[in-house]
Amino acid sequence: MKKIFQLFTLVALATFFACGGKAPSTTDTSSTALPEELEKPELKLGFIKLTDMAPLAIAKEKGFFEDEGLYVTLEAQANWKVLLDRVVAGELDGAHMLAGQPIGASIGFGTTAEVVTPISLDLNGNAITVSNEVWKMMKANVPMEGDKPVHPISAKALKPVVEQYKKGGKPFNMGMVFPVSTHNYELRYWLAAGGINPGFYTKDNITGTVDGDVIISVTPPPQMPATLEAGTILGYCVGEPWNQQAVFKGIGVPVVTDLEIWKNNPEKVFGVLRSFADQNPKTLVALTKAIMRACQWLDENEGANRAEAVKILSKPEYVGADEAVLANSMTGTFEYEKGDKRELPDFNVFFKYNATYPYYSDCIWYLTQMRRWGQITEPKTKDWYIETAKKVYLPEVWKEAAEALLAEGKIKASDLPSTDGFKAPSKDFIDGVEYDGKNPVVYLNKLAIGIKDQKAMK
Repeated sequence: MKKIFQLFTLVALATFFACGGKAPSTTDTSSTALPEELEKPELKLGFIKLTDMAPLAIAKEKGFFEDEGLYVTLEAQANWKVLLDRVVAGELDGAHMLAGQPIGASIGFGTTAEVVTPISLDLNGNAITVSNEVWKMMKANVPMEGDKPVHPISAKALKPVVEQYKKGGKPFNMGMVFPVSTHNYELRYWLAAGGINPGFYTKDNITGTVDGDVIISVTPPPQMPATLEAGTILGYCVGEPWNQQAVFKGIGVPVVTDLEIWKNNPEKVFGVLRSFADQNPKTLVALTKAIMRACQWLDENEGANRAEAVKILSKPEYVGADEAVLANSMTGTFEYEKGDKRELPDFNVFFKYNATYPYYSDCIWYLTQMRRWGQITEPKTKDWYIETAKKVYLPEVWKEAAEALLAEGKIKASDLPSTDGFKAPSKDFIDGVEYDGKNPVVYLNKLAIGIKDQKAMK
């Protein structure tokens, strides 16, 4: 490590004299500048084998970590619980996380730990897939345009199928990746919007199946297709490439994407312990800068770099899936039924639409769903939701990183949102219910199926 820093110093000195004894311009992206000394330059980061770990892989492969003076090892983890446990134990310095993981840990659902996030990794990227048998039954209830289903497909088309299973005394089993995953909440949201009760968590029963019309349980992402093929589950919600893998293998049909359930939803974040953030502030800003540059690279020039990203992600040390499967969603298309490939340029978003900014309102939406389904067991006030979001999300770190990149000429002023941390109220949900992050209890009480908190309006 000492030799590396000596070499870096020599390069910086050479550049200094080449510039006539003047420091290189910070707006010249071709110049070499010695990064500010970091508290912890050598890091080990975890990830799960999904396409949305791409910002970490790209930051490493394109040298963005090294540009910030960071020497990063990326390590695949067996499942989301193992990943979170290893971050909490200090075995990993940070990780590609489900958006709900820092939130769930911080409020003590499952693992209890102070986990924070300075940057969102992507928007969208998930879908709900059902078995061929279930799709055949559903399809009779789906509006058609010619020989193609009209999207988005409502869970109303699934409801008669679930009822038929219930009448036959057969459970309708579905999979998602983790209790506080985006996938759990998106699957539940879609089902409930179609009149299907996905079940509740209680103090005495944390399976999330109480009074449910379906049984939703955890299955690790890479195992989803095989579990579906075996008939153990009849459908699942997961990220890519595991929906497209079901199409590729001819064992299932993706029926709806999360872009259609909640347009431009935050899917994964980069998470670290609060103690890491407090002890290594310069390192955290450097990490955020490198990841932000990777996200920008993934989206720039209307996705011109996506084909190269697919090749990188196909490496066994990253996602390790076939390039053809990865390309189905990463390059702006999405295949529903086999042969029904449609343009879906925003299925994976990494940088545009201010995708990297950690909005308080996004954090609050997840909290409302945790309360809606009983993971938060007591009513909470509006102030509690907002205060909790401000403990977990760190837009101030994002802003410091972004302003540094702006000064270096690596991003534009228009890439920094003008915001108080909240998105404007939106009806971009499959059921059309308006969400306002500044009024979470009002929103919660508008949802047809789920826990209501009428006495906690203030």
